[in-house]
Parts: sequence; C-alpha cells; structure tokens
Amino acid sequence: MTTPQAESTTSRAGASSRDHTLVVNVTFQGDEWDYDEHVSLGGRDYRLVRVGTSGDAEAAEDHVWRWSLSADAIAVSGIREARAAGHLTGTIDDLRRVRGTTTRVPVRDDSVLADVFQEWAIRRLQAQLPGYLTNARVVVVGDTTRERTVAVLREFTDNIIFDEAHHGLQLPSSAKTDPVTTTAAAAGEVAWRLTPGILKDRVSGPTGWLSHRIAKHAAADADVIIGSFSELVRFGLPDLRGKAVITSAVSQDRLDTLADLGADLVVDTTPQPFDLVVVPALFEAMIAATLPRGREVTTDDAATFIQEAGLQPRLLWPRGERRKSRFAFVIHPLSTEYFKEVGALGAVWSVPGMGRVIEKSVAYLPPFVYSHVTGIVSSTGDEAEGWLITVGGTPKEMLAHPPEFTYSRLLAAAELSRRLGAQIMGLGAFTKVVGDAGVTVARQARLPVTTGNSYSASGALWAAHEAVRRLDLADVDDDGAIRGRAMVVGASGAIGSVCARLLALAADEVWLVSPETAKLLQLKEEIERESPRATIHVATDPSAALADMDVIVTATSAAGHKVLDIMKVKPGCVITDVARPLDLSAEDVALRPDVLVVESGEVELPGDVRMRNIGLPDGVAYACLAETIVLALEGRYESFTVGRNIEWEKVKEIYQLGLRHGMKLATISGVNGPYTDEDFEAVRSAAVLARAAAAEHHILEETP
Repeated sequence: MTTPQAESTTSRAGASSRDHTLVVNVTFQGDEWDYDEHVSLGGRDYRLVRVGTSGDAEAAEDHVWRWSLSADAIAVSGIREARAAGHLTGTIDDLRRVRGTTTRVPVRDDSVLADVFQEWAIRRLQAQLPGYLTNARVVVVGDTTRERTVAVLREFTDNIIFDEAHHGLQLPSSAKTDPVTTTAAAAGEVAWRLTPGILKDRVSGPTGWLSHRIAKHAAADADVIIGSFSELVRFGLPDLRGKAVITSAVSQDRLDTLADLGADLVVDTTPQPFDLVVVPALFEAMIAATLPRGREVTTDDAATFIQEAGLQPRLLWPRGERRKSRFAFVIHPLSTEYFKEVGALGAVWSVPGMGRVIEKSVAYLPPFVYSHVTGIVSSTGDEAEGWLITVGGTPKEMLAHPPEFTYSRLLAAAELSRRLGAQIMGLGAFTKVVGDAGVTVARQARLPVTTGNSYSASGALWAAHEAVRRLDLADVDDDGAIRGRAMVVGASGAIGSVCARLLALAADEVWLVSPETAKLLQLKEEIERESPRATIHVATDPSAALADMDVIVTATSAAGHKVLDIMKVKPGCVITDVARPLDLSAEDVALRPDVLVVESGEVELPGDVRMRNIGLPDGVAYACLAETIVLALEGRYESFTVGRNIEWEKVKEIYQLGLRHGMKLATISGVNGPYTDEDFEAVRSAAVLARAAAAEHHILEETP
C-alpha cells in the first residue's frame, strides 16, 4: 500500500521544494484501482495517489490525517458508490466527518465539479448528436445523479423514471398506450399523489421496492440509463442493446462489461486524461492544491482549470458509432371494413344498424398504439424503432367535421408520441389531407411533423419507372432513361411540377399539360436549364398527344372531374395517379386491362422489421411512412414536408437519403392493391394484342 512515508517532505510548507504537486484520493470504494503515478496536466506536474478503503470510515479518517502531513490536497470520494456496492452502511455524514479530519490541507469532495461534469456531458451529447435526448426514455439509477443534471435532462425530455423511492411517482410511458391503460395509469398516479407521505414511505420501504420495480420495468424500453457503475450493478444491469449509458469513471473493464451487454453509447461524465481512472473529487483537489491557502474552489476556478487542461466528457462507442432514433406515424381506418377485424367491435358490427354507430363513436376515441415497430437497421448501421398510432376517424367522419376536429386528435397523437419517446411524427393517409395538410399540427405539436408527401411523390415516379421496365414495352437504355414520351397532367401544380422535373431526367420528351399557360412556360424554361437532355412541350389539353405517351402522370386537383380519356391512351402505357383524391376511378381503370395504372410505390424497409399488418407484405411500408423512418435514421428531426406545396429539392433529397439507408422499391400498387408478377404479365399480354390489332387495323385502312 502506498503510504505517506514514500514522500520525502513532511509538511505542505515543504511542498514548494518538490518538482510536483501531490494530490491524494482517499475513497470509500475498494482498493482494486489504487495507484501512485506521476502525471502532467495543464503545464503542471502532479503525483496522484489513490487509496481505497472499501467503506471503512475509520480507515478513511486515518488515511486523510496521515496524508495531510505531506500532500498538497486530498480528495474524499466514493461514499454513494460504496453504499451501492454494499461496502458501506453509513450515511453522507461519514463523508462529512472524514472531510473534517484535518484543516492542514484542502480536503475536497466533488461538490463543485460533479455538477459541472454531469451537466456538460448531457449538453455535449445533445450538441454532438442533435435530438438524441429529445423525448428520450430515461431511467435514473441511484442517487449520484445530481438534481442539476436532472433539471438539464428535463430541458429535452419529460420521460424520466427514478429508481430511488420518492413521492413524485411516475409510471413509464409504456403503460399509457391505449385508452384503458392510460386511464388506469393516470388514476394510479393521482392516487399516489394523494397518499400521505408517511404511508408512501412505508409502502416504498427502506429499499424503495416500488420505485425500483417500476424502474426495472421502464429500463427494458429505456433509451438512456444514468447512474454510477456501482449503482448500475446494484440495480441489475439490463439488456443494454440500443441504449446509452451515462456514468462516470469508466475504466476499460467497465467499458467492456457495458459493451458485452450491448450498450450502443457510453458517456463518461468524468474526463479521463490519464492512463489511470480519476474521479471529479480528485480534479477538485488538484484545483485546490494550486490556490492560495484557505481559498475555496469556485466555479470560475473550475472553468479555468478545465480549459487550461483541455478536459472534456467522453462519448464512447463500444460497437462503433451509430444512432438509434424513434418515430411515430399516425394511421386511421380507411373504411368501415377495418372495424370487422377489431376484437369486440367485429361482434357488435354484425348487429343490424350498428355499423354507422360504431363508425361515428370510434371517431371520438383518443389515439392509441396499433403497433410497435422494431428491427429497422440502416445500411449505415443506424437503427430506428417506432409506433403506429391510430386515430379512429374514417375519411367520411373526418370530412363530416371541421378540420379542428381532426387537428385535436392529431395533437393528442403527438402528445402520445412524445411520451413514447418519438423524436418525429408522420401523418398517414387522410390525416395529411385534412385542412391545411399538416401545417397547423406541425406548428402546435411539441415534436416535428412530416406528411411524407416528398417521398410519396418520389416513390410514385420510382414505381412508374420500374413498371415501364417490367412491362418491357418501351425502350429503356442501360442508364435507366426511357427512350419514349411522357406527359404530366396538372404540371403547373406543386406535385405536378415536381413530377415533371423527375420525368425530364428519365424520358426523351415530356409534355406539360395545364390550363395555366404562363406557369407552364416558366416551368418549361426552368426544366430546360436543369435537364437539357429532355425535349419539353407545353399544352393546355392532353388530347392531342395522349395516344403517343409511354408514361402519363396525373397530378391535378380536379376532385373527381375527368382529366383525360383513358380510352385514347396507348396500349401498354403506364399511368401514375398521384392526385388525392385520385384522378382516375376504379371504373376507368377497369376499362383498360392493357394499361397499367399506378397509385403508389411502396418501400422495402432495411433490416428484420417487425410490425403489425398494414395491408402490405412483411417489411414493406407506404412511402409516406418510409419518409418518417428515413428522417429518423438520418437524425433529421424536422418538419420536412408540410402543407400542399412540395419542394423539388426535398423530393430529390429524400430519395437520395432513402438509398443511403438501404430503402428499396418493394411493390407497385394500383386501385386493387399491389401488382403481382401475374398482373404485369396480363397487362403486357393485353397490350401486345391491342397493339397488334391496332397495327392490323391501320394496315387495312391503308390498303386500297
């Protein structure tokens, strides 16, 4: 064991004759990390000594007294960690008594630097990984996490559960995912708040078993766990896959342990500039050793020391740097058929006259979680988990009420999303159409909102291009360019102009059709500057060139009015209908079995995705949902697409981001759902026959 006799000087007054500053850390923790080393920091040489006492307060007092004869300053630390490890049954008074053993030299704990280091680590994490802690589910273990640190965490998230017993009982968000459990959880929290304090103490017991049980449950779904290593061990280290651990004094052995448990990120709140592991109290003693005798350490002294020494918290990535993000996506029943498949509603539905009653009643239900989505892993290694949240209104019910009716339910869904830990929320189906298309919801919600329309536009054109390739009736070169003609009906609109720009990159000739001639002329000029490869034509009526088109996009706001005569379309043409409501009815589509009408392109998500059925193959999502997931994987927690205007640059950007994260075109859907290989072959065969018949008819007409 290192002893004071190893130091030649016998008093602090004699320290000026040494070429180093002696600082000793007497700790209530064990002696397995004890050291006696010479180091340099901030231009000053130190001899650092650690003496572990394994919770023995009398031994700690003795060491402080004996080292005070030669040291320049002494740090006393580890009482909370020792209690968590079972080395000590005493209280914080033991630390005060040991600190008061001598006034010969400064004796410091971590009262100044622990707050600074913990808060700095939290802020550094959020700054380096923007949004990482936003709405994060946090479990605070033990009592070494300072109140100031918790206050800083609350700047980013309200989802904080405490392991230690306290009167402000809070149940984890996982207990509040549907109307029944939300009501029960709220009642339980109210009852707890109304319980007299003396009874709470008795219920919690000396070990705080109630809070501990709640925290253990919450830890399974937590994003962040914070506490000293000893407290984490006492808590019972859970499966840490996908989690960040915020702790202090992280040795290589401790880092290896956390890595073996799957931790994505380990944040060491205490800087570690040496090969040995140090604690905040030791840094505080190092500061005190350089100050005039009798002067207390201030936060200004700490700031100066930190800057001169170049100290900073550590972000450690045991499995390589990666991000795990959280999203929510709002869905709703597209028709009353949905209710037949929902438990007890299905039985009630069979009662004559109850269908309409159910449809109207369910529209008033609060939002609830339909599915937890897991297993999404980007090709970059980043991960995402999310929740599909249902609001009860069918499109008919949404249209039967003012937009504010739907807004209120979407804002309630946003609050549920936030409690679950989501960092961004997407709007699906009719929820992004009602009112101002997400603008009001994005402005009032406490998390970013996106409609997914940028990726929907990109996905529809992606699907159209793939459909042309699979039909194999138009010439497509090695670069994917269509050697043929394309038309956009409604090209002057927000979505139509985006589609026109995309088609100009993939086709030889593009017709822009709209009654707004001036807008078309301006768009033509812009596209020709961007895509000199394509020849651009302008027309106010599609009829003249309709029969020559290989690809047609309809993107009008005609709301049910006929925009083109499908009977004049070329056999084998691919029509992509991106208008909502659709420009082409199911009856129109049925008239032309030799034409492929695409409503949307669905996206295959990367990873081993686990999600309840949404009417698509396993692992496949609608493009609007995929946009929300792409933004989450990218760490772009922002209202990317809201309102009725779609920005061309964002359509390109989200497509490229999707490719970066491993998104693939999965299915191509029409009015009757996803097309199968047999469907493609049927359309192709019908188109070949129709073209042959048309050619024969043309020959007969020209024959004298």
